[in-house]
Amino acid sequence: MKVTIYSKNNCMQCKMTKRFLSEHNVEFEERNINQHPEYVSYLKDKGFQAVPVVEAPGVPAFYGFRPDQLTQIAG
Repeated sequence: MKVTIYSKNNCMQCKMTKRFLSEHNVEFEERNINQHPEYVSYLKDKGFQAVPVVEAPGVPAFYGFRPDQLTQIAG
């Protein structure tokens, strides 16, 4: 399963989301909008205005620290 997390520096919800996935042995690719500002346009085009944004197959993309959604991914 390919999980992508869009994050930014000093973001507590981003850290909590990454920790949750790591603790549940879910591999993910992190895309930091501070290091790669081009991702900001991508996220805005998708309707997101906050991070973290999590994209995973079979689950609608969502933002924020959402243990309910993350549990589905970790399933």
